Amino acid sequence: MTPYARRGVHGQTVETLARRVLSGEIAEGATLDMAALQSELDVSLTALRESLKVLAAKGMVDARQKRGTFVRPRSDWNLLDADVLRWQFSESDGTGADPALLRNLGEVRGIIEPAAVRLAAARRTDADLEALEAALTAMGQEGGASDAVEADLAFHRALLAATHNELLERMEMVIESGLAQRDRLVHSAPHSEDPVPSHRAVLDAVRDRDPDGAEHAMRALLDQATRDLDKLSGPSAPVGADGSTDAKDGQAQ
Repeated sequence: MTPYARRGVHGQTVETLARRVLSGEIAEGATLDMAALQSELDVSLTALRESLKVLAAKGMVDARQKRGTFVRPRSDWNLLDADVLRWQFSESDGTGADPALLRNLGEVRGIIEPAAVRLAAARRTDADLEALEAALTAMGQEGGASDAVEADLAFHRALLAATHNELLERMEMVIESGLAQRDRLVHSAPHSEDPVPSHRAVLDAVRDRDPDGAEHAMRALLDQATRDLDKLSGPSAPVGADGSTDAKDGQAQ
C-alpha cells in the first residue's frame, strides 16, 4: 500500500475532501454538490472528478446516474488503507488523538506483532539484525520527537521485514499509521518512559533465535505502549463491537 502523493492542487483537493468525509462534515449518504465544491475549492470540474476517483478507489464515495456522487456508508470504506488511517488521525482538531482509533490499532498490533516476531526469531538474517541494531542505536540517541518516532518506525519495519513474509511486510503501512501517531503523543510528553530497554529485549531474543522469548518481550513492549497512552489520556474503557465504550459513573471499567 503506497501512500497517496499529497503534492499539488490535485493532492490538496483529495486531502480536503477526504477529511470532510471522515469528520462527518459531508455525511454518509450525502450527495455532493459538484458545482458548489468546484467554486469553493477553486478547481476545474475535471480536477474535482479526478480527486473523487481517489476516494472512490478507497471505498469512500461512489457515483450513480440520476443521483450523482455520494458518500458511501463507513462500513464500505477501506479503513486499513494507509491514507484513510492518516486522514482519520489528522482530521478534527489537528491533534489526531482519537482514543478509539488508537485502541483499535493497538489491538491490531497486539495480534500481528507477537506472531510476527516469532517468525522473525526463526528466520532473521544477519542483514535483518543489522537493520534492527541500527534502528535501536538511533532510538537511543539524543534528538527531537520526530527523530524518536522515525527510529521506532524503523525498528518495527525491520521486524516485519525479518519475517520474510511478503504479506506481513505489507502490514507495515497499517501498523506505522497508528504507531507514528502514538509515538508523536508519547515522545512529546515530558518524562516519557525510555523505549530502548523494551526494544533491546525484543532484539536480543530475535538474535538468539528464541521465538518464545521474542513473543514475551514484544508483549511486554506493547503493554508499555498502552501504559504510555494511559498516562496521557487515562485508562481506556473496553471497546464494543459498535465502537462504543463501557463505563459506569463516568469511570472506565
